[in-house]
Amino acid sequence: MADIETPPPSRRSHYLTNLKESAVKAKQDLLTIQRYNLRTFTNHPLSEISGSFGDLGTLLPILIALTVSNTISLSSTLIFSGLANIYTGILFGIPLPVQPMKAIAAVALAQNFNEEEIASAGLFLAAAIGFLSISGLIGWFTKAIPIPVVKGIQVGTGLSLIMSAGTLYSRPSYPEVINPTINAIILILAFLGLLASSTFRRIPYALILLLISIIFVIFFDLFWEGPSNHSWSHTHPGFSIWHPHTFVPSWPSFRRGMVDAGIGQLPLTTLNSVIAVAFLVQDLLPNVKAPSTTSLGLSVMASNLVGCWFGAMPVCHGSGGLAAQYRFGARSGASIIVLGLVKLLLGLFASEIALHVFVNFPSVLLCILVIAAGLELVKVGESLNTAGARDLSPLDRASPDGQGARDESDNKRAVDLTEEERKRRWAVMFMTVAGILAFKNDAVGFLAGMLCHWSFQWQDSWEERRSRREGRIRLNAGTQDDSNIRGI
Repeated sequence: MADIETPPPSRRSHYLTNLKESAVKAKQDLLTIQRYNLRTFTNHPLSEISGSFGDLGTLLPILIALTVSNTISLSSTLIFSGLANIYTGILFGIPLPVQPMKAIAAVALAQNFNEEEIASAGLFLAAAIGFLSISGLIGWFTKAIPIPVVKGIQVGTGLSLIMSAGTLYSRPSYPEVINPTINAIILILAFLGLLASSTFRRIPYALILLLISIIFVIFFDLFWEGPSNHSWSHTHPGFSIWHPHTFVPSWPSFRRGMVDAGIGQLPLTTLNSVIAVAFLVQDLLPNVKAPSTTSLGLSVMASNLVGCWFGAMPVCHGSGGLAAQYRFGARSGASIIVLGLVKLLLGLFASEIALHVFVNFPSVLLCILVIAAGLELVKVGESLNTAGARDLSPLDRASPDGQGARDESDNKRAVDLTEEERKRRWAVMFMTVAGILAFKNDAVGFLAGMLCHWSFQWQDSWEERRSRREGRIRLNAGTQDDSNIRGI
């Protein structure tokens, strides 16, 4: 009896098989992440909790300003940013921050945006980042950006944070009106504590600052009347249940939010909230699987496509927040899951109490948190010309786009760099930093760094063409001399 040939699998069955294999792998990866979260939190609970609050210095000032101006709903912001913290901690297993979109916030405060207009800016950003992620353009963009430019964005962001700490220090807040000398002493003591925490890593420094700040607020609220012209509130807010409300932005509101704020935020979110974060995860947590730029972009999209309809503040991820949470002890997604649960409970039941504490939070202590975040981010630039840089590391290390190594033709060992190449890489990085600091804009810094990088490439190309041309001239001259000799 002749053997019956097995028909080849149909396209549909092949697709279903691949889908099933992908689902099994995703489940295994998710279980691995949860085991890592649980193990890290069990071994270092105080460090994880302390690290979860390390980003308050960049979060609270913008959150307070937008809430007081009635541009956003504080309760909705706490709830949906808390949910974003929880699902990113579960899916990625890293202390990925959820931060305000700073360019949108700045325009919203300067132009007195209403809820519809700031929500429109966030919805536009969500759609744009989602398109770049789904289409694969953001992965291509990541591979095309030179490492010195990426590190320049990170270092520039860190220095910008340090510079902004001075603004926080000069901002008036309740305990600081007592005596400027006491305020300066608190700053010095907090800074000395920060230096000590660098040596004694087990000290939950950010958690201690948070508890001290809450005690300050309670103490002055209960026992200090203050001057009659001071804005301190003695109303003692209580618990309140969240009453959600939704809205659909009108076309004029959507157009104003998109044109005036959304378009300007797009390059900042792409560069600092997606690409720089993906690289920073690999620098800070080399033993943890870094999320791809595509998954980070989809995370930003999901966070805003849901929350903005409820009046929540447009949010993204950020390299400064990640550096801050890492600096104060966060090493896994468990830290931001804790933060997300705290935000969620405050938003659902105690948004008025949260606002009262936030508004009167000692800004001098926020200043220290911002300085620490900036210093941690600046340190990333140190590895520019070492094996710690992505393009100088072994070829089997994955790139942040999730597609394996970067272009092997651009990948070389640090020891292979000439002195001229090292100087050029430093020049590109610092040109990027200069653009960010001078114009307070990541997009300008990125363009300055890319132009510097391209100028070096053009110089090499021109030198190579000139060498080939001179070589042909010498070759022709030699051929002519041989002909003359044979003629003689």
